[in-house]
Amino acid sequence: MRRLIVDVRPGEYTVARLPADAPVPAGLLDHELVSVTRTPDELSVVCPSEHAPGTGAAQPGWRLLTVRGPLEFTLTGIMAALSGELAAAGVSLFALSTYDTDHLLVKSSDLGRAVSALRSSGHEVHLPV
Repeated sequence: MRRLIVDVRPGEYTVARLPADAPVPAGLLDHELVSVTRTPDELSVVCPSEHAPGTGAAQPGWRLLTVRGPLEFTLTGIMAALSGELAAAGVSLFALSTYDTDHLLVKSSDLGRAVSALRSSGHEVHLPV
């Protein structure tokens, strides 16, 4: 696996679950990183905690790690390598991919272990200023 550059983003994120027929909360898409996914069973939202929907189930306390991209679609194994390195360190994650790159959310309490595991595996990790 090639050496990756991973940026730890400032602030806390929330992963929330709303009913499948719920509308996307107004103004939600106005923030830096937001993911909204609708399935037949749920509307799943990842967003900065201060903008999390007030209804539904919510899991606050996540930190966002972003692989510096853009990454070519022909690259393989990036998410597998990162998730494997975190799993070996006992860090669970919530993964997101976008057109340009991959994002990992880890619980705030696991951030130090996550950074150490990624650095030990040869990746460059930048913390927020």
